[in-house]
Amino acid sequence: MAMLFTGCQDEVNEIVQGANEEELLVANSSVASLMKSTATKDGSKDNIIDNASCFTVQLPVNVYVNGLEIIVDSEEDFETIEEIFDEYYDDEDYLEYAYPIVIELSDYTEVIIENKEQFKEYVEACENTEDDDIECVDFKYPLFYSVFDSNRNTIETVEIENDRQMFRFIKNIQTTDIISLNFPITVMFTDDTEMIINSMSELESALESGIEFCDEDDDNDYGDDDFDENRLEELLTMCPWIVHDLKRNNTDLTAEYKEYLIVFRTENVVKIRKRNGVVIEGSWNIDASTTGVKINLEFDSNVLEDFTLVWKVTDINHGRIKLYTEFGNRIILEKKCDLVFDHNKERIKNILNECLWRITRLHYYGLDYDQKYIGTPLRFFENGIVKLRIKGELIYGQWDIISPTQGTTGEYILILGFGDRPELNLYWRINLLGDEKIKLSNENSQLILDRFCENPDEDVEYINNVLVEGEWNVAKYETENGNIANIFENYIVGFKENGKIYGEGNGQNIFGSWLGFRNLDGHLKLGLNFGDNDPFMELNHRWKIVEITENRIELKDYSHSGTIERILVFERY
Repeated sequence: MAMLFTGCQDEVNEIVQGANEEELLVANSSVASLMKSTATKDGSKDNIIDNASCFTVQLPVNVYVNGLEIIVDSEEDFETIEEIFDEYYDDEDYLEYAYPIVIELSDYTEVIIENKEQFKEYVEACENTEDDDIECVDFKYPLFYSVFDSNRNTIETVEIENDRQMFRFIKNIQTTDIISLNFPITVMFTDDTEMIINSMSELESALESGIEFCDEDDDNDYGDDDFDENRLEELLTMCPWIVHDLKRNNTDLTAEYKEYLIVFRTENVVKIRKRNGVVIEGSWNIDASTTGVKINLEFDSNVLEDFTLVWKVTDINHGRIKLYTEFGNRIILEKKCDLVFDHNKERIKNILNECLWRITRLHYYGLDYDQKYIGTPLRFFENGIVKLRIKGELIYGQWDIISPTQGTTGEYILILGFGDRPELNLYWRINLLGDEKIKLSNENSQLILDRFCENPDEDVEYINNVLVEGEWNVAKYETENGNIANIFENYIVGFKENGKIYGEGNGQNIFGSWLGFRNLDGHLKLGLNFGDNDPFMELNHRWKIVEITENRIELKDYSHSGTIERILVFERY
């Protein structure tokens, strides 16, 4: 547990004598029990791999899904498993582990599971039972306790950084302890609202309200269909939805409709925005009966006849809704609260101005330019200037937004101009606009930008600080041909704060770009870009950071199937 201790004699009397007893945190009190339940380990998030809500399986873990081996490295991989399960509705799905595995119980106790029989015992112990955790409200960390130490007659300030620390702190409170929570604190609800709390009574009320605030989905069924008409309507109208998958009559039409954006409005109005910006309006309504909940979608335009059907809602889970009918018809929609359905010029400019943007994909007339722009973020300024950081230097360009005019297909256009960079100098149609991601296209080209803000989280800040302190050498570079780190022998590597990286040795000075960041999936990454300079061009990649200390950095390159293709290790020079 990470704790910060300070002593202050002047505060002792205040907490012991002057504090209202109702504002003290007392062992086994109602509010203490609620706080403990709120911090209890939520075991329902990984039900798709363990079918149990009272524990979680530690990641990474190797599983076999319908015979296909998958490395589950993060919660995002649950979607891959779900897609395999949902490929056919009339087959029998199964998942097996490569034992041993480790599970984490609701009290954060870790248990090593050696075989299938032992795992089955733990699953059966909590099968379809309500667990004790409160999942619909969470604490916003860090928060602090003042603890009176009677032996030293001092107050210790204890910092709590996560649910695990909170759970253990509450669990270990003794009846003789004198503890107060340092207000104000903030709690967060599952609808993304926050509440500032100023007293224990307010905290108790807020946590109690969180018990029934949402459906905790503790029925151990990842394909959750325990919803009603009201819940479905509230969910549909909450945010825009994006088409993730679509089949009609067993024909896969995903490529045709992928990333179409849908909004469900009140008064039974539904709108779909195509990738080219055209918006088509239709109607929708919900029908609840003994056979389940159904959505009736109707569009007048023949171009959207594939959406016009009475769809059965088969699943609400992980920010997705699945619609299905017999004869091979299916739509999977993903909730995208960060996407903007109703574009306007000012909104687009505000989003672009807010942070830097990473070029995560750039295809230009059939050629892939992704690697050319690794570690080279863009910055849009209000005066029409855009800057591209390459090798620590700023390359200046121009940009503007063009509004759609009457008679056009309705899309907004981002104009980029960077002189001798034709792959960027295009009129880009804005196909998808979000706070975190922007997708653009030209007739034969595609550009994807991911937001990168200059105020990184603590992990990214630590990574950046470690990298720029001193110089490094390549201690390991393992590929399918073994460890070939010898090609970097006699080179030292240095990272500059301005985003420049250099490799120096063997009479050469090689320069490139680097960027430490957390991607939209939550993974810590290190982008390296040495251009076409041997031998360092081998390292051009957005590497996943798997371990970092002050003297060692280990990076890995994973394939799309989750297998490790390369390992790169830097050690302090």
